[in-house]
Amino acid sequence: MAGIFVDGEDFMNRNNTNWLIGIIVLLALSLWIDLIPQINIPNFSGDTLYSRNVQLKLGLDLEGGLQALLEADLPETSNVASSDLDVTRQILEKRANALGVSEVVMQTAGTRRIVAEFPGVKDPEYVISSLQQTGLLEFVDTGTTAPQEGSIIKTDYSTGSEPAATVAPEATAAPDTTPTPATDQQPVYHTVMTGKELKSVGVSLLSTTGRYAINFTLTTQGAQIFGTHTTNNVGKILTIVLDKRVISAPSINGPITGGSGEITGNFTADTANALAAQLRYGSLPVPVKVVESRTVGATLGEESISKSRTAGIIGIAVVVVFMLLYYRLPGFIADLALIGYAILSLAIFKMLGVVLTLPGIAGFILSIGMAVDANILIFERLKEELRNGRNLRQAIELGWERAWPSIRDSNISTLITCGILFTFGSTFGASMVRGFSINLALGVLVSLFTAIIVTRTFLHALLDNITLSDHPRWFGL
Repeated sequence: MAGIFVDGEDFMNRNNTNWLIGIIVLLALSLWIDLIPQINIPNFSGDTLYSRNVQLKLGLDLEGGLQALLEADLPETSNVASSDLDVTRQILEKRANALGVSEVVMQTAGTRRIVAEFPGVKDPEYVISSLQQTGLLEFVDTGTTAPQEGSIIKTDYSTGSEPAATVAPEATAAPDTTPTPATDQQPVYHTVMTGKELKSVGVSLLSTTGRYAINFTLTTQGAQIFGTHTTNNVGKILTIVLDKRVISAPSINGPITGGSGEITGNFTADTANALAAQLRYGSLPVPVKVVESRTVGATLGEESISKSRTAGIIGIAVVVVFMLLYYRLPGFIADLALIGYAILSLAIFKMLGVVLTLPGIAGFILSIGMAVDANILIFERLKEELRNGRNLRQAIELGWERAWPSIRDSNISTLITCGILFTFGSTFGASMVRGFSINLALGVLVSLFTAIIVTRTFLHALLDNITLSDHPRWFGL
């Protein structure tokens, strides 16, 4: 950064206009994002080229929803690798997102637990039952026997960590079918292929029957296995089993060598999407059980959001007035940059999908103070240089150069603190602490940009052609 300040005058002479245009475009784009709930960009033919929901996402304390504590479903003496627990968390998070549950927050807590928060969830039982399933899909050769949908069968495939006949939750079973329990007299069927060979999974509505089906494509190896088996077993049954429970038992009408297929059954839209989510993201490295779950009301809600908004507006207004009264014209320019900071920060929060909790909002408001601190350091240096007889262009550059070490060190120390808080929140499942640290860190980074680039560019654009001796009071001198 030192090189920027050493050659700053020449740099700004050549590029200030370009910087100014770029900043105006960036702020206009950010303001547009702030004011809309959905981005829809069409292409030349009128179709949607890019679409994204950019509504502000609220956390559990502001919107309410479901909070659950999941624990490894293994004996207490079993060691759970931290990497396996983290992969389990990632898979569960993807499953929840695939179910349409947005703004999910999942964090590992200790060595055996995962804390999960689902803001806005309306059907907690459905979400919990879908997440718990291990999602072990098997394509089983049952010969000429077509097992009843919903019944439990034995296969010769075992992961070593699950029982031979695990009963899956009802979310994927046919709702009008009573499962047949597994017995020691049941035959053991051969597993031809598992869900590991699935490449992609989707849901479609069959126009002929009006029922939902799960479409899948296979990997190269899976397509070869599937093609060989269907070629050699035309007329027999290839039963599709999830967690040892039969979900479909179609007959092989002919060789299927294209590497794709379809699972049909008594699916509703919800059960079809739940099954597709389980298959798409595979089985869990660590089986989990729900230790505790509770529906959380919006403890703070709209009233607190309104009060926080009011507090933020009042805080910004006080800062704006102070900067105007004390620093005069440079203070006015800093106020413009501060408003730009707020516009840009909100757009970043919406684009990154930052989940806003009340502590997160507090972190954002606190970062406004960090932005003002940088400007105060710069303007005090600016005034010192002006008192020493420098012209405005020189005073601006020297003010930045000499204030930069203090700005850099204070912001780095804040970012280090944010890193510590984020680590603490991630390790111990304190999502609100993590949200505070994320919002504060983002605010600090944006404040650095506005102080170093935006305020500096505005100052050069407005002050380079002003004669200080004609208007000393404009600068508080």
